Amino acid sequence: MDNSNLVLRTKLIDRMFHWSMVSCFTLVALSGLSWFFPSLNWLGYVLGPPQLARVLHPFLGIAVFGLLMCMFVRFVHHNLFVRTDLTWFKHIVDVLLNKHGQKLQIGKYNAGQKILFWGIMSLISLLFVSGLMIWRAYFAALFPIPVLRLALLAHSVAGLALILLVIGHIYMGIWVRGSIGGMISGYVSRAWTRQHHDRWYEEEVAPTKPLPSKRHG
Repeated sequence: MDNSNLVLRTKLIDRMFHWSMVSCFTLVALSGLSWFFPSLNWLGYVLGPPQLARVLHPFLGIAVFGLLMCMFVRFVHHNLFVRTDLTWFKHIVDVLLNKHGQKLQIGKYNAGQKILFWGIMSLISLLFVSGLMIWRAYFAALFPIPVLRLALLAHSVAGLALILLVIGHIYMGIWVRGSIGGMISGYVSRAWTRQHHDRWYEEEVAPTKPLPSKRHG
């Protein structure tokens, strides 16, 4: 197998954080939807009987928050906005049409991915705080009913918004061919890197030596 054309985009530990978070978030989101929409109450059974689901939901929510905070620490320096991000916004139509005729000066993550990053981190923080406030077993008794109602509303709205952001994230991952494979294996091709993240390629990938070629057989 020839690995000389591959670029390590996502380290193993980051992929482990990502996929662990995805697993926990899926369970939390499905159980949360089952309570918000009565017609979807069957979704709650992903966590077992209703009583067990209500116990597991907040603990899994804390796990999602913790994993995302780990990802925040590891990825925040790549998601700070820079002046060249304006080029991506100016060519948003071409981006959405998957046209790559012009260099967009994109770093390791493009401007859309950065917006997604900060949106997810903001919403998960709101979910964490509001979730603790309405957690009957431990903290709900500390707050008056009107405050709990507002916290419940904030929790529900933030949860739905986060689910929509994640759906958008999945869609774009499928739309940009090679993205999901890169998140599974950790590697993308040099051509993919040069096409989708030209500035990152020029500044960090091109100057480095290619991975050693491994041949089996």
